[in-house]
Amino acid sequence: MVAVDTNVIVRLLVNDEPKQVRKAAALFETETIFVSKTALLETEWVLRYCYDLDSEAILRGLRSLAALPNVTLECESDITIAFNWFERGLDFADALHLASSRSARRFVTFDRPLRNAAKRLTSISITEP
Repeated sequence: MVAVDTNVIVRLLVNDEPKQVRKAAALFETETIFVSKTALLETEWVLRYCYDLDSEAILRGLRSLAALPNVTLECESDITIAFNWFERGLDFADALHLASSRSARRFVTFDRPLRNAAKRLTSISITEP
């Protein structure tokens, strides 16, 4: 299994640097790939801020990556839930933090919009400190 950095994922998804895209594609075609939650988190940020992609395009790309038969995601169930919450309007980072915290007794944040949105999406106890 080979773990990949954000820049390898981004090359594969945006197809913007031909030489690097070929290398990334070859890697994904020949290896079993491990994708960490942090690499996905950073990929979403890069696609949003550096490439100005909207959430639908980003989600489509991340889901297509996750669906590749040779890709293993860190904590796949957390990521699947985060994708669903992201699709329903929650910021991806917030969705991933919240989904990754499901075993906690409660999730504490000063972010009122996050608390309000999360309360509509999950039964996790979400409060202010």
